[in-house]
Amino acid sequence: MTPPAEPRPRGRGRRAEPQEAEPPHACTDGFIDAPVSVAAGAFAAGAVAVSLRGARRELDERTAPLAGLVAAFIFAVQMLNFPVAAGTSGHLMGGALAAILVGPYTAVLCLAVVLLMQGIFFADGGLTALGVNITVMGVVTVLVAYGLFRLLTGLLPRTRRSATASAFVAALVSVPASAAAFTLLYRVGGTTDIPIGKVFTAMVGVHVLIGIGEAVITALTVGAVLAVRPDLVHGVQGLTAPLKLRIDGELVDAPAATREPEPASAPARSTRGVWITGLVSALFLAGFVSFYASASPDGLERVAADQGIDEKAEEHGAADSPLADYGVGDIADARLSGGLAGVIGVSATVVVGTGVFWVVRRRKEAPIEASREHENA
Repeated sequence: MTPPAEPRPRGRGRRAEPQEAEPPHACTDGFIDAPVSVAAGAFAAGAVAVSLRGARRELDERTAPLAGLVAAFIFAVQMLNFPVAAGTSGHLMGGALAAILVGPYTAVLCLAVVLLMQGIFFADGGLTALGVNITVMGVVTVLVAYGLFRLLTGLLPRTRRSATASAFVAALVSVPASAAAFTLLYRVGGTTDIPIGKVFTAMVGVHVLIGIGEAVITALTVGAVLAVRPDLVHGVQGLTAPLKLRIDGELVDAPAATREPEPASAPARSTRGVWITGLVSALFLAGFVSFYASASPDGLERVAADQGIDEKAEEHGAADSPLADYGVGDIADARLSGGLAGVIGVSATVVVGTGVFWVVRRRKEAPIEASREHENA
């Protein structure tokens, strides 16, 4: 959702059409004034700090690498802008998907990693607006989606179909909620004088349509993981009754979705197959499918252009990055340039994300090991 001040050639982007603007993903610098950007940055930093502590309860030796994979998968799918209306596109935000799969605290960290990678290396989303983006696209979507998902799964029958439907609704609602949050920030610190009612109507209206696409992607992904490894879906933990799966026409209890270590006599199932499948899928989406993504401006860019929000948009501080606009500098072929940039982005995100989550997990184990050493002393 990073609208430039005026359409720019795609150059090193994913497509060959030089006159089409690069579909951005996040709020750019210049939309929100400095005081509100600083306040949003402080809030986002606090949310990340809280999430670092909370994620210790969600991560173990199995889920830490999977959380890094979720971040990389979100990075890949965010490159796939899909058309939602004439001349407007949308893309996955990923808050609902991450929260349901790996937990709300870890999800905020996943989105923070993705937005940081996009902002620093791909000139996508503003640098001074990073706090705004983490708040709106990370914290708000995660809180709304996970809260609604848990509410629905607690009310509906404990079946895979109900969990998938709950994921659909949670993702659908989280996107316009994010748009409303941006509108609130713009009401307080917007750099142009525009009637806030018009901004709210336009933002929420187009993001309801984008939310449908987000809901479909989220439901398909969550449903697929539930079908093969329901024990890896954080959102179905703690249900008062076991999740049911339909096998050969009969409903049976799904494997317990628990993060507690299993007895030595029953070793935990390996996640290697899931990890490899997920990584290959992310690389394929970013390296190949992204070339065919919609080149139309996304929801925020369209609203910004129509309402005049982008009058004071500033050039990105990393505009000269060799990966700017999701292309590799000095590679003329758009397909190769964009595909290689996507592969680099996914690879870097999975490495950084997995590293962060391994460190968080190790910090979780440190007090336990210290306590054991004290007891043995």
